Amino acid sequence: MKNLLLFCGIALTLYVVYRIYRFQTLDNGLPELLKKGAVILDVRTEKEYETGHIEGSVNISLGTIRERYVELDQEKTYITVCSHGLRSVKAENILKERGFKHIYNGGAWTDLQKTIQP
Repeated sequence: MKNLLLFCGIALTLYVVYRIYRFQTLDNGLPELLKKGAVILDVRTEKEYETGHIEGSVNISLGTIRERYVELDQEKTYITVCSHGLRSVKAENILKERGFKHIYNGGAWTDLQKTIQP
């Protein structure tokens, strides 16, 4: 019982931190970056992407980003998205490690879509 309570406490803390991070990220001008030509990089699997995505987004799954990052232009600005925001953070970090300077985490694609398409 004690382990379950500890796990629930950790899970709740992580969720709260994620929600705060997501709102701060979405408030940091992502819609403005898109107006300036930023590209939405959806890092979900192909099947997930086919079920729904932001129009005009590019799909390179997190599982293939280490090989396929060469398809991206390092001079462009990218906003990574996924289903909940965890994979997009990983993709953001991988791309930054590979020399990309203009990478932003957009969190869940559905949340970003609501922000840019009222």
